[in-house]
Amino acid sequence: MSAKVKSRVFIYLVCAGIAILVLGPILVTLFASVKDRGGMIKFSTLLPPPPSAWTWDNYLKVFKDKLLPVAFKNSISIIAVSIVFNILFGSVTAYCLERFEFKGRKLILALFYMGMLVPTFVAEIARFKLIQSLHLYNTLGAPIVIYIASDLMQLFIYRQFISKLPSALDESALVDGASYFRIFGQIIFPLLAPATATLIIVKAVNIINDMYIPYLYMPKNSLKTLTTFLMNYANAQQGNWNNLAAAIVIVMVPTVVIYIFFQEYIFDGISAGAVKE
Repeated sequence: MSAKVKSRVFIYLVCAGIAILVLGPILVTLFASVKDRGGMIKFSTLLPPPPSAWTWDNYLKVFKDKLLPVAFKNSISIIAVSIVFNILFGSVTAYCLERFEFKGRKLILALFYMGMLVPTFVAEIARFKLIQSLHLYNTLGAPIVIYIASDLMQLFIYRQFISKLPSALDESALVDGASYFRIFGQIIFPLLAPATATLIIVKAVNIINDMYIPYLYMPKNSLKTLTTFLMNYANAQQGNWNNLAAAIVIVMVPTVVIYIFFQEYIFDGISAGAVKE
């Protein structure tokens, strides 16, 4: 066997191993979601039950839960408001930092990127106190403010895209008498559509998957999100793994759909913003 063939075999084995690690837990969850309590004990965890033993009662129980539509509504509200302000603040800030030279610009950039490097838990006590002082605790405003202010990924994405746009666009518009607000709104921002699409997709997935912030800052049942909704089925230690698995599959659907239909925008947008011509 030649060295080239060996290297290909090694690559295939590594890829297969990674695929198993990623898909394995998902498949186990899917198998558990169509088993009843007896099936969880009778059949192997790693294999689906026989077709005759499949049950959809777990899904029916989750769909009948009155908190499921509440969780969907809260998650959509948080995502919509957070993304709108992320786009607005991120694009304007990136444009100002990339296009204008002013005193303290490098310091501001350094502070922004330092904020991205500092682990969240380091500032958690201060952040919790701040949310309480703003009277946002146990409201939808708490995660919205946090998602807007603490995650600066949008600044990095927009800066990479704006750096590829020639300054001649701004200069030509200035010569024609356009203000900077008009330049940004009518010329620059429309050209940032790939960056905006990338930001919307990545942010939406991150917010949907986040359990920590909603669980900590919105403990009320009426403020459940899709991820904290799963806590209602956290009594899996008592033998309700099948109900929990069905709830996980239902909550997982929006994220999977986003990735399936928009994966091209995710990868193309990130790669385009990462290369500067």
